Amino acid sequence: MPPKLYLVSTPIGNYDDITLRALEVLKNADFIVCEEFREARRLLSHFGITKELLSMNEHNEQETAPEIITKLKSVQSAALISDCGTPLFSDPGRYLVQLCIQQGIQITPLPGANSLITALMGSGMDIDRFYCYGWLSPKKEIREKELRDLKNVHEIIAIMETPYRLVRLLEDAAKVFNPTVPCVLAFELTSEKEQYFRGKLKDIAALAKDKQLKGEFVLLVDNS
Repeated sequence: MPPKLYLVSTPIGNYDDITLRALEVLKNADFIVCEEFREARRLLSHFGITKELLSMNEHNEQETAPEIITKLKSVQSAALISDCGTPLFSDPGRYLVQLCIQQGIQITPLPGANSLITALMGSGMDIDRFYCYGWLSPKKEIREKELRDLKNVHEIIAIMETPYRLVRLLEDAAKVFNPTVPCVLAFELTSEKEQYFRGKLKDIAALAKDKQLKGEFVLLVDNS
């Protein structure tokens, strides 16, 4: 049979969210491609899975992907996982998948945990239409320009950032957008600390600063 690359979604906070199909694929894959060894080993150890791991991240994907293709051609299957959530969604893997398609290697995505969809589901907003911007630039000037451009998008806007820039993002967004627009901060989704903070953008910014919130999050701004 021709080789196959599985794109395996993994839990974003609660290990119980992994699917039976994901576990079966991870157990049977000839090797697993991951972002960071530590996160992958923690996940696999939790489920009693021992596999050869290859690390591919945003810094080495261009160099590592061809090597993975060569290895994949000599086996039946491999699995690609990110540190958490759905692979390729704001995570490495796009170049590897493109090479697989060019080489005739079958791509099989496994649906599962995803922070964006989870945030939208719990937001209470009308989510029939939304605009996912994803990650903002870490550079202040570029980030502010990105936010100004987003002000012209009249939809629910989904934004993500690193935990330590959460308060800064909310403060910048409150300055650029109308500070009274409704927003939802989906915080530490699926974990024991999961919370949804709902209200006006300026109030959520003040709350985050007061509570010194720092954790994984998705920010939904209703700019419709």
